[in-house]
Amino acid sequence: MLKAEHRLRRSDEFSSAVRRGAAARRASVVVHVAPGTDEDGPAKVGFVVGRAVGGAVVRNAVRRRLRHLMAARLPMLPSGATVVVRALPGAGLAARASLAADLDKALASALRRAQDQ
Repeated sequence: MLKAEHRLRRSDEFSSAVRRGAAARRASVVVHVAPGTDEDGPAKVGFVVGRAVGGAVVRNAVRRRLRHLMAARLPMLPSGATVVVRALPGAGLAARASLAADLDKALASALRRAQDQ
């Protein structure tokens, strides 16, 4: 579970991270990483799981899986960074291992791109 200090809550934070952040796409997820303006603050993570992923039960299950996976990956995020993880339609059918692998690859790629900006 992500602590409250690590959660994105406001829509302007989501849209800012998606617009100005570096993105990387894999089969089941797209990860957007934007460098933070507050270098001393904690990294924040938000999730977007649309109806194309599945019904409410499937969407909530995917969101819980992604939240659990990102909680374990918080130490690798730069302080102050904003991360938005968007689930693609294949995420609802993806096995846990493949979802984790897609997230790892997309996150690593987006972090590299964000550092190059």
